[in-house]
Amino acid sequence: MGAKYILESKWLQEISILIFSFLLFTVNDWIFITGWRSFFTGTVYFFILYSHAQFNRFFILPILLKEHKPYLYFLLTTTFLFVFSILLFEVSTELLYKNCFLYKSSYQKTYHFQLGTLAGTLICILGSIQILEHYREQKMKTSKELLHNQAQLNVLRAQLNPHFLFNTFNTLYGVSLQYPERSSELIMQVSKLMRYQVENSTKEFISVEDEIDFISSYVELEKERVGYRSEINYTHHTDNGNYRIAPMLLITFIENAFKHGACSIEKCFVDIDINVVQGTLHMHIRNSIPTKKKKVISTKIGLKNTIESLKIIYPHKHQLESFANGEEYVVNLKIDLSS
Repeated sequence: MGAKYILESKWLQEISILIFSFLLFTVNDWIFITGWRSFFTGTVYFFILYSHAQFNRFFILPILLKEHKPYLYFLLTTTFLFVFSILLFEVSTELLYKNCFLYKSSYQKTYHFQLGTLAGTLICILGSIQILEHYREQKMKTSKELLHNQAQLNVLRAQLNPHFLFNTFNTLYGVSLQYPERSSELIMQVSKLMRYQVENSTKEFISVEDEIDFISSYVELEKERVGYRSEINYTHHTDNGNYRIAPMLLITFIENAFKHGACSIEKCFVDIDINVVQGTLHMHIRNSIPTKKKKVISTKIGLKNTIESLKIIYPHKHQLESFANGEEYVVNLKIDLSS
């Protein structure tokens, strides 16, 4: 949690980089710092290194990142490296370390040593700052995308829920015409579906078992409506995993199978098979395409919204294919629920 807090706090990052680079690039062995004077000289020496890195960050780096001029950036960076190395050499030799034993060896009293120290400090400080800023920007971008996706998903669900209600009441109406004596029982069954829809449609995820129970109730209602003239096969199986799924995501494909596959008075069929094995949901749906079928009024809102929801909730974690195969229509859906 401490590391995460530092990664997300700009000021803590700046302080952490300052302390780390100070410990790393004062170049003087700490065993030689025996008093406040030697500590002060080491601090001033590092301040020049740090100022050079910050100068590049705020005045030269924008030329590369904002104006996209890499050659000019490289030229100015090289120029100021030489300028600061001369400044650092003169300050350290003539002021800070004159008659001082903080130097470890004579090669540190050269221009190219100061140039190398400045270059190393620049890479260390600038690189660390850019990596952390990139992390913050990506996190902010991801958060914005999540908020946008959630808002888009809420709109899709707001459209999908009335669509489900409309189809369910159409089913209830059809059953009540065939079996008016069973209307009260069917109304209770529909109320369970409505309660599930109201209570769970706003949740992000629910258990797979609850979703399958909901689908089973809907299939039973459709059997009451068209089971006398349609062959309906429905099977489902889940392993012992505790998997969760976005609610009301599978029902649209099943609704469409009954709407288009059982819309004729001639013999027709709807086959539904749902399996959840090792964290992957497989749904296979087949429905007949009658040669003589009644015209079905469909806005395709439900199917379109469901496909968009799949893209938002399970990006790169689902596979959907649907096609007509002779006299039947097939839908295959696979969703990775493991994560």
